[in-house]
Amino acid sequence: MYNWERVLHLLWHHRNYIIIIVTPLVFLPLPLVYPSSEARCGYAIILMALYWCTECMPLAVTALLPVILFPMMGIMKGGDVSIEYLKDSNMLFIGGLLVAIAVEHWNLHKRIALRVLLLVGVRPSLLMIGFMSVSAFLSMWISNTATTAMMLPIAHAVLQQLKDTETQANERDLQAQAADNHAFELEVQTKPEMIHERDTQVPVYVHDTQREFREKAIEAKYDLLTKGMSLSVCYSASIGGTATLTGTTPNLILKGQMDEIFPNNTDVINFASWFGFCFPSMVLMLVLAWFWLHFMFLGFNLKKSFGCGEKSESDRAAYTVMKVEYKKLGRIKFAEVAVLVLFILLVLLWFTREPGFMPGWATVLFNKEAAFVTDGTVAILMSLLFFVIPSQVPFSNYGYTNEGKRIKAPPALLTWNVVHERMPWNIVLLLGGGFALAAGSEASNLSKWLGENLSPLQNIPPFAISLVLSLLIATFTECSSNTATTTLFLPILASMAQNIKLHPLYVMLPCTIAASLAFMLPVATPPNAIAFSFGNLKVLDMVKAGFMLNIIGILCINLAINTWGRAMFNLDTFPDWANTTNSKP
Repeated sequence: MYNWERVLHLLWHHRNYIIIIVTPLVFLPLPLVYPSSEARCGYAIILMALYWCTECMPLAVTALLPVILFPMMGIMKGGDVSIEYLKDSNMLFIGGLLVAIAVEHWNLHKRIALRVLLLVGVRPSLLMIGFMSVSAFLSMWISNTATTAMMLPIAHAVLQQLKDTETQANERDLQAQAADNHAFELEVQTKPEMIHERDTQVPVYVHDTQREFREKAIEAKYDLLTKGMSLSVCYSASIGGTATLTGTTPNLILKGQMDEIFPNNTDVINFASWFGFCFPSMVLMLVLAWFWLHFMFLGFNLKKSFGCGEKSESDRAAYTVMKVEYKKLGRIKFAEVAVLVLFILLVLLWFTREPGFMPGWATVLFNKEAAFVTDGTVAILMSLLFFVIPSQVPFSNYGYTNEGKRIKAPPALLTWNVVHERMPWNIVLLLGGGFALAAGSEASNLSKWLGENLSPLQNIPPFAISLVLSLLIATFTECSSNTATTTLFLPILASMAQNIKLHPLYVMLPCTIAASLAFMLPVATPPNAIAFSFGNLKVLDMVKAGFMLNIIGILCINLAINTWGRAMFNLDTFPDWANTTNSKP
């Protein structure tokens, strides 16, 4: 028995190596028995899907497999595969991340967060609204993980201050009661009551029992509030990331896959069109998530939670904590103002490049004959300015270094060392691997084969297809990376839509957003994992809260795609550009 246990332990600890070696051998009969390009490409996709789901190798390393497999299997030339790894969507991703790194480097996100929270207040309901709205807004522009990692310590500091102040007030109340009835206090201290506990008489002072009861009540109250606040921050960060094209990686994967599979799509997905569709659904999801989390952790007494009337001592103390944190940031610096101006300018240029209801500046100046200027062009242009503009007012007193030497010239808003430390280059490869998979599916006719086999879905109403597929993706992404999920499913959904003559965005758009709705498990997303470690949460707490939020999110997405989404993207008609997937512009 001992030997068997040892063998099992050994296998478990070496499971990654076993999966890497055994998986290709298990599925090798597929291309051997069916010697077609579709089967060979299917073999490569199955291999990558299992590697991604089990994470036996780093996700970015698995994403490089098409560079090896597609040329060796005769699916695509090596040069053609390599080109897929640095497309326009990668440039948009890099540009957006450079802006986010600059915002984080100069603590502009923390200043914005604390300023808003000071305006909102510290009553439980208002505090939850404040943290959720700030987390959602910040995660629209910087990574969901960075937002959660920054907001949770602030939330916990405020809650700890509220708890300490309430504990002190409770102690003062008990002391006041004792002082009002000194005789009773003496009687209690000299004649302890006998409290029966499992047939054993234990002397307990009533005064001490009351203190212990109140302390336990306060502990339970703030334990529940801490759980609710931790979940509200991580969930709102994931929800907020769906609102902008650069908010989270699956959004950019959809943009890249649309351009790869449907090259003549007339830039149907850009920053402005994405924001116009997703921002309202994000706000709706956020409001409903707040109601659900409020019900779970604060109850339904909104009047009590909002706390009408004057501020209590604990409110003022918690407010002071946030004020002290804000004062630690000091006066606003030239670098913060410069970053904020560039950030606002970038967003304005994105919105006005191709707004849809009128010709944008790019159409008037550059894109008269073809789409020369894209959102990626704008992102790289603005991000380059961070390496050009100095971090202090030019020709002013720049101060001294730690060694006492006078600074002759200030550094730029961003330096390459800062970028090198914070840039997640692995995501660039992951995006490229997804685009390579889509290109391989097209070149091998695997997409066409899958679409033909899914053609019976033509008899099902489109809204039902969208709803079922959203549920499938939301379930799958709980145990798999949202990036890997969208990378694997989007080419299949595109082929299916093309064969049943359904607008591709009708299924691709809701499924992409559904991939970000991983609320049920700590391992589903990095924000969930951070909240799990911070908030004394149990897995069951996250499952109970996250299950309903998954349902809310899927219903909100499908409401959006069947109402304003239908009008925005003209989803009732099958577009001409979806008929010519193999032609390149």
